[in-house]
Amino acid sequence: MSSLFSLFGNGLFTTVVFIIALSIIVAIHEYGHYIVGRWCGIKADVFSLGFGKPLYQRTDKRGTVWQIAAIPLGGYVKFSGDANAASAPDPSSVENMPENDRRHTMHGAPLWARTLTVAAGPVFNFIFSFLIFICLMLFYGQVQDRLIVDKITPVPVQMDLMTGDEILSIEGQDVPDVANLGSFINDLPRKAVLSYTVLRDGDRVTVNASHPHPVLVSDVSVKSAARRAGIEVGDVITAIDGTQLPTFLDLQEAVKAKNGADMVLSVWRAGETFDVTIAALPRDLPLPDGGFETRWLIGISGGFFFSPATETLPFWDAVTTSARQVWGIITMSVSAIGHMITGAISTCNMSGAIGMAQFVGSAPTLGDYIGNIALISTAIGMLNLFPIPVLDGGHLVFYAYEAIRGKPLPDRAVNLMMMIGMAVILSIMVLGLSSDLFCK
Repeated sequence: MSSLFSLFGNGLFTTVVFIIALSIIVAIHEYGHYIVGRWCGIKADVFSLGFGKPLYQRTDKRGTVWQIAAIPLGGYVKFSGDANAASAPDPSSVENMPENDRRHTMHGAPLWARTLTVAAGPVFNFIFSFLIFICLMLFYGQVQDRLIVDKITPVPVQMDLMTGDEILSIEGQDVPDVANLGSFINDLPRKAVLSYTVLRDGDRVTVNASHPHPVLVSDVSVKSAARRAGIEVGDVITAIDGTQLPTFLDLQEAVKAKNGADMVLSVWRAGETFDVTIAALPRDLPLPDGGFETRWLIGISGGFFFSPATETLPFWDAVTTSARQVWGIITMSVSAIGHMITGAISTCNMSGAIGMAQFVGSAPTLGDYIGNIALISTAIGMLNLFPIPVLDGGHLVFYAYEAIRGKPLPDRAVNLMMMIGMAVILSIMVLGLSSDLFCK
Protein backbone atom coordinates (compact mmCIF):
# COMPACT_ATOMS: atom_id res chain seq x y z
CA MET A 1 0.00 0.00 0.00
CA SER A 2 2.88 2.39 0.71
CA SER A 3 4.11 1.94 -2.87
CA LEU A 4 0.66 2.87 -4.13
CA PHE A 5 0.61 6.09 -2.15
CA SER A 6 4.08 6.99 -3.30
CA LEU A 7 2.39 7.73 -6.64
CA PHE A 8 0.77 10.81 -5.09
CA GLY A 9 3.38 12.99 -6.72
CA ASN A 10 1.57 12.39 -10.03
CA GLY A 11 -0.78 15.30 -10.74
CA LEU A 12 -3.65 13.24 -12.16
CA PHE A 13 -3.51 10.72 -9.33
CA THR A 14 -3.37 13.52 -6.74
CA THR A 15 -6.47 15.08 -8.31
CA VAL A 16 -8.35 11.77 -8.25
CA VAL A 17 -7.59 10.96 -4.61
CA PHE A 18 -8.45 14.54 -3.61
CA ILE A 19 -11.82 14.32 -5.36
CA ILE A 20 -12.47 11.01 -3.60
CA ALA A 21 -11.59 12.55 -0.22
CA LEU A 22 -13.65 15.69 -0.85
CA SER A 23 -16.63 13.66 -2.06
CA ILE A 24 -16.58 11.56 1.12
CA ILE A 25 -16.43 14.67 3.34
CA VAL A 26 -19.19 16.44 1.40
CA ALA A 27 -21.39 13.32 1.41
CA ILE A 28 -21.10 13.08 5.21
CA HIS A 29 -21.85 16.79 5.63
CA GLU A 30 -24.86 16.82 3.32
CA TYR A 31 -26.18 13.54 4.69
CA GLY A 32 -26.20 15.17 8.12
CA HIS A 33 -28.47 17.90 6.75
CA TYR A 34 -30.63 15.37 4.90
CA ILE A 35 -31.20 12.79 7.61
CA VAL A 36 -31.79 15.26 10.46
CA GLY A 37 -34.10 17.26 8.18
CA ARG A 38 -36.03 14.07 7.43
CA TRP A 39 -36.26 13.26 11.15
CA CYS A 40 -37.60 16.78 11.69
CA GLY A 41 -40.26 16.38 9.00
CA ILE A 42 -38.56 18.45 6.27
CA LYS A 43 -38.72 16.98 2.76
CA ALA A 44 -35.61 16.92 0.59
CA ASP A 45 -36.16 17.39 -3.14
CA VAL A 46 -32.54 16.82 -4.26
CA PHE A 47 -29.41 15.31 -2.70
CA SER A 48 -26.49 16.12 -5.00
CA LEU A 49 -22.82 15.23 -4.95
CA GLY A 50 -21.26 17.85 -7.19
CA PHE A 51 -22.71 20.79 -9.07
CA GLY A 52 -23.83 21.36 -12.62
CA LYS A 53 -25.27 18.85 -15.06
CA PRO A 54 -26.38 15.57 -13.43
CA LEU A 55 -24.48 12.53 -14.63
CA TYR A 56 -26.57 10.02 -12.70
CA GLN A 57 -29.96 10.30 -10.99
CA ARG A 58 -32.41 8.10 -9.16
CA THR A 59 -35.54 8.95 -7.21
CA ASP A 60 -36.31 7.16 -3.96
CA LYS A 61 -39.72 6.27 -2.53
CA ARG A 62 -39.89 9.59 -0.64
CA GLY A 63 -39.51 11.56 -3.86
CA THR A 64 -35.93 12.69 -3.22
CA VAL A 65 -33.71 12.79 -6.30
CA TRP A 66 -30.24 11.42 -5.54
CA GLN A 67 -27.68 12.53 -8.11
CA ILE A 68 -24.01 12.77 -9.02
CA ALA A 69 -23.24 15.96 -10.93
CA ALA A 70 -20.46 16.90 -13.33
CA ILE A 71 -18.42 19.30 -11.15
CA PRO A 72 -17.12 17.24 -8.18
CA LEU A 73 -16.17 20.17 -5.93
CA GLY A 74 -18.95 20.10 -3.34
CA GLY A 75 -22.58 19.16 -3.02
CA TYR A 76 -25.90 20.23 -1.60
CA VAL A 77 -29.32 19.21 -0.33
CA LYS A 78 -32.18 21.18 -1.85
CA PHE A 79 -35.10 21.02 0.54
CA SER A 80 -38.71 21.63 -0.38
CA GLY A 81 -39.30 25.37 -0.56
CA ASP A 82 -35.68 26.23 -1.39
CA ALA A 83 -35.04 28.48 -4.37
CA ASN A 84 -31.54 27.12 -4.94
CA ALA A 85 -28.74 24.95 -3.56
CA ALA A 86 -27.84 27.64 -0.98
CA SER A 87 -31.26 27.22 0.69
CA ALA A 88 -32.45 30.72 -0.17
CA PRO A 89 -36.24 30.80 0.27
CA ASP A 90 -38.64 30.60 -2.67
CA PRO A 91 -41.59 32.63 -1.33
CA SER A 92 -43.86 32.00 -4.32
CA SER A 93 -43.71 28.23 -4.01
CA VAL A 94 -44.17 28.23 -0.22
CA GLU A 95 -47.05 30.72 -0.17
CA ASN A 96 -49.12 28.65 -2.60
CA MET A 97 -48.74 25.43 -0.60
CA PRO A 98 -51.42 24.05 1.71
CA GLU A 99 -50.52 24.55 5.39
CA ASN A 100 -49.76 20.86 5.92
CA ASP A 101 -47.37 20.77 2.95
CA ARG A 102 -45.72 24.02 4.04
CA ARG A 103 -44.76 22.37 7.33
CA HIS A 104 -42.58 19.95 5.36
CA THR A 105 -40.55 22.72 3.66
CA MET A 106 -37.35 24.15 5.10
CA HIS A 107 -38.85 27.61 5.47
CA GLY A 108 -42.24 26.51 6.74
CA ALA A 109 -40.86 24.16 9.40
CA PRO A 110 -40.62 25.24 13.06
CA LEU A 111 -37.52 27.16 14.07
CA TRP A 112 -36.15 24.26 16.12
CA ALA A 113 -36.41 21.90 13.13
CA ARG A 114 -34.60 24.30 10.81
CA THR A 115 -31.87 24.94 13.37
CA LEU A 116 -31.21 21.25 13.96
CA THR A 117 -31.19 20.53 10.23
CA VAL A 118 -28.68 23.27 9.42
CA ALA A 119 -26.39 22.52 12.37
CA ALA A 120 -26.35 18.80 11.53
CA GLY A 121 -23.95 19.18 8.58
CA PRO A 122 -20.96 20.50 10.57
CA VAL A 123 -21.80 18.24 13.52
CA PHE A 124 -21.70 15.18 11.25
CA ASN A 125 -18.27 16.32 9.99
CA PHE A 126 -17.00 16.46 13.57
CA ILE A 127 -18.50 13.07 14.45
CA PHE A 128 -17.05 11.54 11.27
CA SER A 129 -13.55 12.83 12.11
CA PHE A 130 -13.91 11.69 15.72
CA LEU A 131 -14.82 8.15 14.62
CA ILE A 132 -11.98 8.00 12.08
CA PHE A 133 -9.43 9.02 14.71
CA ILE A 134 -10.78 6.36 17.08
CA CYS A 135 -10.52 3.67 14.40
CA LEU A 136 -6.98 4.71 13.45
CA MET A 137 -5.86 4.66 17.08
CA LEU A 138 -7.45 1.29 17.73
CA PHE A 139 -6.02 -0.18 14.51
CA TYR A 140 -2.46 1.18 14.79
CA GLY A 141 -2.35 1.09 18.59
CA GLN A 142 0.24 2.81 20.76
CA VAL A 143 3.92 2.15 21.40
CA GLN A 144 4.46 -0.57 24.00
CA ASP A 145 6.08 0.24 27.32
CA ARG A 146 8.92 -2.09 26.28
CA LEU A 147 10.83 -0.54 23.37
CA ILE A 148 10.84 -3.40 20.85
CA VAL A 149 12.04 -2.84 17.28
CA ASP A 150 9.26 -3.66 14.81
CA LYS A 151 10.72 -2.32 11.54
CA ILE A 152 14.04 -0.76 10.50
CA THR A 153 14.42 1.90 7.80
CA PRO A 154 17.78 1.83 5.96
CA VAL A 155 20.22 4.66 6.79
CA PRO A 156 23.84 5.10 5.61
CA VAL A 157 25.61 4.05 8.83
CA GLN A 158 26.58 0.86 10.64
CA MET A 159 23.43 -1.06 11.60
CA ASP A 160 23.65 -4.11 13.87
CA LEU A 161 20.20 -3.66 15.40
CA MET A 162 17.65 -6.27 14.32
CA THR A 163 13.86 -6.54 14.14
CA GLY A 164 12.56 -8.03 17.39
CA ASP A 165 15.34 -6.58 19.56
CA GLU A 166 14.17 -5.02 22.82
CA ILE A 167 16.24 -1.89 23.46
CA LEU A 168 17.30 -1.78 27.11
CA SER A 169 19.81 1.07 27.05
CA ILE A 170 21.59 3.44 24.66
CA GLU A 171 25.13 4.64 25.39
CA GLY A 172 24.78 3.08 28.84
CA GLN A 173 21.62 5.05 29.70
CA ASP A 174 18.54 2.97 30.54
CA VAL A 175 15.60 3.55 28.21
CA PRO A 176 12.77 5.33 30.11
CA ASP A 177 9.03 4.87 29.72
CA VAL A 178 7.38 5.95 26.47
CA ALA A 179 6.20 9.30 27.88
CA ASN A 180 9.81 10.40 28.45
CA LEU A 181 11.34 8.80 25.38
CA GLY A 182 11.51 12.00 23.33
CA SER A 183 13.52 14.00 25.87
CA PHE A 184 15.75 10.95 26.50
CA ILE A 185 16.67 10.68 22.81
CA ASN A 186 17.28 14.43 22.52
CA ASP A 187 19.80 14.19 25.40
CA LEU A 188 21.82 11.38 23.81
CA PRO A 189 25.28 12.16 22.42
CA ARG A 190 25.04 13.63 18.94
CA LYS A 191 27.01 10.95 17.16
CA ALA A 192 26.11 9.09 13.98
CA VAL A 193 26.66 5.70 15.63
CA LEU A 194 25.74 4.80 19.21
CA SER A 195 26.03 1.72 21.40
CA TYR A 196 22.82 -0.19 22.17
CA THR A 197 22.23 -2.86 24.79
CA VAL A 198 19.37 -5.07 23.62
CA LEU A 199 17.57 -8.23 24.63
CA ARG A 200 17.83 -10.64 21.68
CA ASP A 201 16.47 -14.18 21.89
CA GLY A 202 16.67 -14.01 25.67
CA ASP A 203 20.30 -12.78 25.77
CA ARG A 204 21.64 -9.30 26.54
CA VAL A 205 23.93 -8.19 23.72
CA THR A 206 25.63 -4.92 22.82
CA VAL A 207 25.40 -3.70 19.23
CA ASN A 208 26.14 -0.53 17.26
CA ALA A 209 23.48 1.32 15.31
CA SER A 210 22.50 4.78 14.10
CA HIS A 211 21.46 7.53 16.48
CA PRO A 212 17.70 6.92 16.94
CA HIS A 213 16.86 10.26 15.33
CA PRO A 214 19.07 10.72 12.26
CA VAL A 215 18.07 13.19 9.56
CA LEU A 216 15.66 10.67 8.08
CA VAL A 217 12.84 12.33 6.16
CA SER A 218 9.47 11.04 7.35
CA ASP A 219 7.31 13.74 5.72
CA VAL A 220 7.72 16.56 3.19
CA SER A 221 5.41 19.53 3.61
CA VAL A 222 3.28 20.97 0.84
CA LYS A 223 4.57 24.29 -0.53
CA SER A 224 8.00 23.73 1.02
CA ALA A 225 11.56 24.28 -0.15
CA ALA A 226 12.27 20.56 0.34
CA ARG A 227 9.40 19.50 -1.94
CA ARG A 228 10.58 21.86 -4.67
CA ALA A 229 14.12 20.51 -4.32
CA GLY A 230 12.85 16.97 -4.90
CA ILE A 231 13.51 15.60 -1.41
CA GLU A 232 11.41 12.51 -0.72
CA VAL A 233 10.21 10.49 2.23
CA GLY A 234 12.94 7.97 3.13
CA ASP A 235 15.83 10.26 2.13
CA VAL A 236 18.60 10.84 4.68
CA ILE A 237 20.26 14.27 4.75
CA THR A 238 23.85 13.63 5.75
CA ALA A 239 25.44 17.10 5.55
CA ILE A 240 24.87 20.84 5.02
CA ASP A 241 27.63 22.65 3.09
CA GLY A 242 29.93 19.74 3.85
CA THR A 243 29.27 19.75 7.61
CA GLN A 244 28.07 16.34 8.80
CA LEU A 245 24.62 16.06 10.39
CA PRO A 246 24.46 13.05 12.72
CA THR A 247 21.03 13.96 14.19
CA PHE A 248 17.87 15.83 13.27
CA LEU A 249 18.62 18.43 15.97
CA ASP A 250 21.84 19.24 14.12
CA LEU A 251 19.84 19.87 10.96
CA GLN A 252 17.41 22.18 12.78
CA GLU A 253 20.23 24.23 14.26
CA ALA A 254 22.09 24.45 10.94
CA VAL A 255 18.98 25.60 9.03
CA LYS A 256 18.20 28.20 11.68
CA ALA A 257 21.75 29.55 11.53
CA LYS A 258 21.50 30.00 7.74
CA ASN A 259 18.59 32.42 8.22
CA GLY A 260 17.20 31.78 4.74
CA ALA A 261 20.50 31.76 2.85
CA ASP A 262 21.23 29.14 0.19
CA MET A 263 22.78 25.89 1.43
CA VAL A 264 23.88 22.64 -0.17
CA LEU A 265 22.34 19.48 1.27
CA SER A 266 24.01 16.10 0.77
CA VAL A 267 21.17 13.58 0.39
CA TRP A 268 21.45 9.78 0.63
CA ARG A 269 18.77 7.83 -1.23
CA ALA A 270 18.78 4.04 -1.64
CA GLY A 271 22.57 3.80 -1.56
CA GLU A 272 23.26 6.83 -3.76
CA THR A 273 24.34 10.30 -2.57
CA PHE A 274 23.66 13.58 -4.38
CA ASP A 275 23.62 17.31 -3.57
CA VAL A 276 20.75 19.79 -3.80
CA THR A 277 20.84 23.55 -3.26
CA ILE A 278 18.04 24.81 -1.07
CA ALA A 279 17.01 27.86 0.98
CA ALA A 280 14.72 27.73 3.99
CA LEU A 281 11.45 29.67 3.86
CA PRO A 282 9.75 31.63 6.68
CA ARG A 283 6.79 29.78 8.16
CA ASP A 284 4.32 30.72 10.91
CA LEU A 285 3.99 27.92 13.45
CA PRO A 286 1.38 27.64 16.24
CA LEU A 287 2.51 27.98 19.85
CA PRO A 288 1.00 26.14 22.85
CA ASP A 289 -0.56 29.40 24.11
CA GLY A 290 -2.48 29.89 20.86
CA GLY A 291 -0.09 32.38 19.25
CA PHE A 292 2.31 31.93 16.35
CA GLU A 293 6.03 32.31 15.76
CA THR A 294 7.92 32.67 12.48
CA ARG A 295 10.75 30.22 11.85
CA TRP A 296 13.00 29.36 8.89
CA LEU A 297 12.12 25.85 7.68
CA ILE A 298 12.91 23.65 4.71
CA GLY A 299 9.68 21.70 5.22
CA ILE A 300 10.60 18.21 6.36
CA SER A 301 9.75 16.15 9.42
CA GLY A 302 12.15 13.63 10.90
CA GLY A 303 11.56 10.19 12.32
CA PHE A 304 13.28 7.34 14.10
CA PHE A 305 15.15 4.89 11.89
CA PHE A 306 13.13 2.13 13.55
CA SER A 307 9.41 1.72 14.23
CA PRO A 308 8.62 0.57 17.78
CA ALA A 309 6.22 -2.33 18.26
CA THR A 310 2.72 -1.24 19.21
CA GLU A 311 -0.08 -2.66 21.32
CA THR A 312 -3.85 -2.18 21.33
CA LEU A 313 -4.94 1.15 22.75
CA PRO A 314 -7.64 0.96 25.47
CA PHE A 315 -10.96 2.01 23.97
CA TRP A 316 -11.62 4.86 26.39
CA ASP A 317 -8.12 6.26 25.79
CA ALA A 318 -8.83 6.23 22.06
CA VAL A 319 -12.12 8.06 22.64
CA THR A 320 -10.65 10.82 24.81
CA THR A 321 -7.58 11.25 22.61
CA SER A 322 -9.74 11.49 19.47
CA ALA A 323 -11.98 14.10 21.08
CA ARG A 324 -8.93 16.18 22.03
CA GLN A 325 -7.59 15.83 18.49
CA VAL A 326 -10.81 17.12 16.90
CA TRP A 327 -10.97 20.02 19.37
CA GLY A 328 -7.30 20.81 18.74
CA ILE A 329 -7.86 21.06 14.98
CA ILE A 330 -10.81 23.41 15.53
CA THR A 331 -9.00 25.73 17.94
CA MET A 332 -5.81 25.83 15.86
CA SER A 333 -7.79 26.63 12.69
CA VAL A 334 -9.75 29.41 14.41
CA SER A 335 -6.54 30.84 15.85
CA ALA A 336 -4.82 30.77 12.45
CA ILE A 337 -7.73 32.54 10.75
CA GLY A 338 -7.84 35.18 13.49
CA HIS A 339 -4.11 35.84 13.16
CA MET A 340 -4.42 36.13 9.36
CA ILE A 341 -7.29 38.60 9.68
CA THR A 342 -5.29 40.78 12.09
CA GLY A 343 -2.17 40.52 9.95
CA ALA A 344 -0.16 38.78 12.65
CA ILE A 345 0.70 35.99 10.20
CA SER A 346 0.79 35.84 6.43
CA THR A 347 -2.20 34.81 4.33
CA CYS A 348 0.25 32.42 2.65
CA ASN A 349 -0.65 30.07 5.50
CA MET A 350 -4.02 29.65 3.76
CA SER A 351 -4.54 26.86 1.25
CA GLY A 352 -6.96 26.70 -1.65
CA ALA A 353 -8.10 23.70 -3.65
CA ILE A 354 -4.61 23.07 -5.07
CA GLY A 355 -2.99 23.21 -1.63
CA MET A 356 -5.59 20.90 -0.12
CA ALA A 357 -5.16 18.46 -3.00
CA GLN A 358 -1.40 18.44 -2.47
CA PHE A 359 -1.88 17.99 1.27
CA VAL A 360 -4.20 15.01 0.82
CA GLY A 361 -1.96 13.62 -1.92
CA SER A 362 1.17 13.89 0.24
CA ALA A 363 0.05 10.97 2.42
CA PRO A 364 2.68 8.20 2.22
CA THR A 365 0.31 5.47 3.48
CA LEU A 366 -3.37 4.63 3.47
CA GLY A 367 -3.58 5.39 7.20
CA ASP A 368 -2.13 8.87 6.65
CA TYR A 369 -4.56 9.45 3.78
CA ILE A 370 -7.53 8.53 5.96
CA GLY A 371 -6.15 10.72 8.75
CA ASN A 372 -5.90 13.66 6.33
CA ILE A 373 -9.55 13.13 5.37
CA ALA A 374 -10.50 13.36 9.05
CA LEU A 375 -8.46 16.53 9.51
CA ILE A 376 -10.04 18.26 6.50
CA SER A 377 -13.51 17.07 7.56
CA THR A 378 -13.05 18.80 10.91
CA ALA A 379 -11.76 21.98 9.26
CA ILE A 380 -14.67 22.07 6.78
CA GLY A 381 -17.18 21.53 9.58
CA MET A 382 -15.64 24.39 11.53
CA LEU A 383 -15.52 26.75 8.53
CA ASN A 384 -19.17 26.05 7.75
CA LEU A 385 -20.09 27.41 11.17
CA PHE A 386 -18.65 30.83 10.37
CA PRO A 387 -21.43 33.48 10.35
CA ILE A 388 -21.29 34.09 6.61
CA PRO A 389 -24.55 33.98 4.64
CA VAL A 390 -24.61 30.96 2.28
CA LEU A 391 -22.71 28.92 4.89
CA ASP A 392 -24.49 27.01 7.65
CA GLY A 393 -23.29 29.51 10.22
CA GLY A 394 -25.00 32.32 8.30
CA HIS A 395 -28.32 30.45 8.37
CA LEU A 396 -27.92 29.88 12.11
CA VAL A 397 -27.45 33.65 12.57
CA PHE A 398 -30.69 34.22 10.66
CA TYR A 399 -32.44 31.77 12.98
CA ALA A 400 -30.97 33.45 16.06
CA TYR A 401 -32.39 36.77 14.80
CA GLU A 402 -35.76 35.09 14.30
CA ALA A 403 -35.68 33.60 17.80
CA ILE A 404 -34.91 37.01 19.35
CA ARG A 405 -37.29 39.13 17.24
CA GLY A 406 -40.05 36.56 16.95
CA LYS A 407 -40.13 36.86 13.16
CA PRO A 408 -37.72 35.97 10.34
CA LEU A 409 -35.70 38.43 8.34
CA PRO A 410 -37.54 39.72 5.25
CA ASP A 411 -36.91 37.60 2.18
CA ARG A 412 -35.37 40.57 0.36
CA ALA A 413 -32.83 41.06 3.16
CA VAL A 414 -32.02 37.35 3.19
CA ASN A 415 -31.45 37.29 -0.58
CA LEU A 416 -29.23 40.39 -0.40
CA MET A 417 -27.14 38.87 2.37
CA MET A 418 -26.88 35.64 0.41
CA MET A 419 -25.37 37.55 -2.52
CA ILE A 420 -22.93 39.31 -0.18
CA GLY A 421 -22.04 35.99 1.42
CA MET A 422 -21.41 34.42 -1.97
CA ALA A 423 -19.09 37.31 -2.86
CA VAL A 424 -17.19 36.77 0.40
CA ILE A 425 -16.86 33.04 -0.26
CA LEU A 426 -15.63 33.64 -3.82
CA SER A 427 -13.09 36.16 -2.51
CA ILE A 428 -11.81 33.62 0.02
CA MET A 429 -11.52 31.00 -2.74
CA VAL A 430 -9.54 33.43 -4.92
CA LEU A 431 -7.28 34.29 -1.97
CA GLY A 432 -6.67 30.60 -1.30
CA LEU A 433 -5.91 29.92 -4.96
CA SER A 434 -3.53 32.91 -5.04
CA SER A 435 -1.74 31.48 -2.02
CA ASP A 436 -1.39 28.12 -3.76
CA LEU A 437 -0.01 29.66 -6.94
CA PHE A 438 2.13 32.60 -5.79
CA CYS A 439 3.25 32.00 -2.20
CA LYS A 440 6.62 30.36 -1.71
